[in-house]
Amino acid sequence: MNNTRKKLPVALVTGFDPFDGEALNPSFEIARALDGEIVAGHRVVGAELPTEFARSLPALDALLRRHRPALVIALGQAGGRSGISLERVAVNLIDARIADNAGEQPVDVRIVKRAANAYFATLPVKAMLTALRAADIPAELSQSAGSFVCNQVFYGLMHRLGRSRSRARGGFVHVPYLPEQAKKFPGAASLPLATMIAAIRLCVETALTTRADLRYPGGATH
Repeated sequence: MNNTRKKLPVALVTGFDPFDGEALNPSFEIARALDGEIVAGHRVVGAELPTEFARSLPALDALLRRHRPALVIALGQAGGRSGISLERVAVNLIDARIADNAGEQPVDVRIVKRAANAYFATLPVKAMLTALRAADIPAELSQSAGSFVCNQVFYGLMHRLGRSRSRARGGFVHVPYLPEQAKKFPGAASLPLATMIAAIRLCVETALTTRADLRYPGGATH
């Protein structure tokens, strides 16, 4: 990497390793594909986080310290959803339906003791939704990132950004199955990897170039 690229501010995009018996995780496949791209004058750093309650936030902390990003978009897989889900709210709760990749399955545990019950994303989610729909990419606003490792990372990210002096924006986006994953679940929705890469690239660009979010009745699901 040349010095000019190294000096560019960083947009960090994270994904997770495969979990629950899957061979791959589209969230990291997207992050890996975007790694090294230049979007709106920022260098995209794509990174993988472990799908483990004990290790995910320390791994995120290391990335934040190393790159001091101007933008952080964490990605996760939400099999069963039909499009790109822009998450609005992270809750201070772990209530794992399944075990993580280390075999841990916490129930009704706070992510950060004596901290806020919830945080909102600081991404311009409605502007991102508008951009995605204008590009004919299925997308929606979501009011729940669940209570698994995805929500833990989302909450941990917003807690850290709020306590730091950084002006970085941050948030979380869920992506659906890839077509090859959906074959195992008759009727399950999916999107091609190329479509999801384009979607997250557009999310990064919109978040970097939009000062104030749009205001309109966006609706929400989940």
